[in-house]
Amino acid sequence: MIRVLLVDDHPVVRRGLRAMVDDLPDVVAVGEAAEGAEALRLLESPDSALGRPDVVLMDLQMGAGMHGVEATRRITALPDPPAVLILTTYSTDADILAAVEAGATGYLLKDAPPEELAAAVHAAARGEAVLAPPVAARLLGRVRAGRPTLSPREAEILRLLAEGLANRQISKRLFISEATVKTHLVHIYDKLGVDSRTAAIAAGLTSGLIRPA
Repeated sequence: MIRVLLVDDHPVVRRGLRAMVDDLPDVVAVGEAAEGAEALRLLESPDSALGRPDVVLMDLQMGAGMHGVEATRRITALPDPPAVLILTTYSTDADILAAVEAGATGYLLKDAPPEELAAAVHAAARGEAVLAPPVAARLLGRVRAGRPTLSPREAEILRLLAEGLANRQISKRLFISEATVKTHLVHIYDKLGVDSRTAAIAAGLTSGLIRPA
């Protein structure tokens, strides 16, 4: 029996996911968390009745709580970590790359049919990589087109630029120095072939590196 931990900030979504997961053959939902930090507490607690799940179904954006990429990075750093399977509505290049680089075993979209979810959970439990067809197509298209790839930190800074934050605000948000922010901006501009914040934002939106507001 494959044990699954559900991580999503919407109670209704979690309820639907639990019903779907419990209906899958040889799969059972053994716990729920509303955001990444709560999921980590469940996984790290020696007194938890949860036990160690085999797979974590992880949403990406979870309100004010720890988002899915950071939670994935911390979970995969645990001793003998479970597989993390992203289940989200977001399919931009930045989201996909950040999740994969954080250690996610797979990336599915929430409109995936139950049979695709079942196959993905079983594959993730076996340690196999899983990508939804639209996600795989985006990555393949990116490779073929030779589009620029930003690091997770660079993508995060570009997203904050798009939100209108100044360098000082970005440094406070990310707990890094302004000098570090400027260094990242130089790398971002160079990769995107631009020379201004506005042009970087436009290039990021056009190439799918960031989502429209």
